Amino acid sequence: MGRLFGTDGVRGVAGRDLTAELAMDLSVAAAHVLGDAGAFHASDGRAPQGRPIAVVGRDPRASGEFLESAVVAGLASSGVDVLRLGVLPTPAVAYLTTALGADMGVMISASHNPAPDNGIKFLARGGYKLPDAVENEIEQRLGEKWDRPTGAAVGRVREAYGEADRYVSHLLSTMSGRLDGLSVVIDCAHGAAHMVAPEALTRAGAKVETIGARPDGLNINAGVGSTHLDKLQQIVVSRGADVGIAYDGDADRCLAVAHTGEVIDGDQIMAVLALALRAEGKLAGDTVVATVMSNLGFKLAMRESGIDVLETAVGDRYVLEAMREGGYTFGGEQSGHVIMLDHATTGDGLLTSLHLLAAVAREGKPLAELASVMTRLPQVLINVKGVDRTKASVPELSAAVEAAEGELGETGRVLIRPSGTEPMIRVMVEAASAEQAQALAERLAGVVREVCV
Repeated sequence: MGRLFGTDGVRGVAGRDLTAELAMDLSVAAAHVLGDAGAFHASDGRAPQGRPIAVVGRDPRASGEFLESAVVAGLASSGVDVLRLGVLPTPAVAYLTTALGADMGVMISASHNPAPDNGIKFLARGGYKLPDAVENEIEQRLGEKWDRPTGAAVGRVREAYGEADRYVSHLLSTMSGRLDGLSVVIDCAHGAAHMVAPEALTRAGAKVETIGARPDGLNINAGVGSTHLDKLQQIVVSRGADVGIAYDGDADRCLAVAHTGEVIDGDQIMAVLALALRAEGKLAGDTVVATVMSNLGFKLAMRESGIDVLETAVGDRYVLEAMREGGYTFGGEQSGHVIMLDHATTGDGLLTSLHLLAAVAREGKPLAELASVMTRLPQVLINVKGVDRTKASVPELSAAVEAAEGELGETGRVLIRPSGTEPMIRVMVEAASAEQAQALAERLAGVVREVCV
């Protein structure tokens, strides 16, 4: 069997891949690793002192209901007290893990995936995502024999739905200005932000219109949210709104739409916020941490502004790891995962959108004008499937990449990246023109098909 944990927790089709039994077993193993629950059992049945605490949240998927029950049962049966937060974004669960003094957090969500999918993410004390080594330990302890607590030693379960207001208040406390006068359309993806996002933006002073804010358990991400921007673009333009904001299913990221209907991606959002943070003296080391997939235009714009860019592998967990190691406070991904470490331990779509809108309000300029600080170079990505991903660095392919880079000079770049889970190699080319990027990407994809078999 392959590794159970993927790049962001355990995911699969709920009820088939991700079953109630697996959810319960994972929670028991996580309790033993993260809560050290075994050390808290009282052999005489008395309630132990200092029992570990877990907070549990979910997005609105129908399958989240039975998976939440299984997770809570696994934790409580292991001697962990559980606070059920209800439907809240992933970053809210991360924040409340710390704010409520919990030993661990659990989020049940498959982010931007369709409704049949679901996932379980565990957070350590402090609200941080788990490193690979800890996930491996949880996986290794699945199904192990353990001393089950009884009587007063079992965990207790309490509803804590009112804690959503604590999270919203925290978001608002991070802002240095208000959003009065801004008209904003927000797309909540029929997901976890459908209640807290409108409340936060309204309390911040914005005039808010919502779409994708009526989850029924089955419509999450269905034609709405950060992966489906068409509807938001149309409404922003037709209403004459200043900005549109689109969250994904668990609201740990966001993308934006300018008043013209232009999409503002994660790179552009990071560029606007990086300049704003540096102007306030809050950009640690005058450095932004980004992944290798960030557009070259972003890196050039940062260089021209005197801001360094530290590159990591793809994945917000690697961005966070580099930020913590280097003492940096700002980073993110092109997809809209933005981490503001002064205020959050994970990517937070609501936090990002509030600070982006605050920059628009403070500068008194349209978002499109602020985002024009960088020019996105045309980027073509081709996923070459059915190949041996371990051959992504064979000499023949390396020579072809070198030749392509010679043609591009400083006006573009090439990235060859093997998939971490599938027999696939990704070919990405950026160039001064879309035609050149497409031609070079297709040429390199042909080389991959020829030599990576």
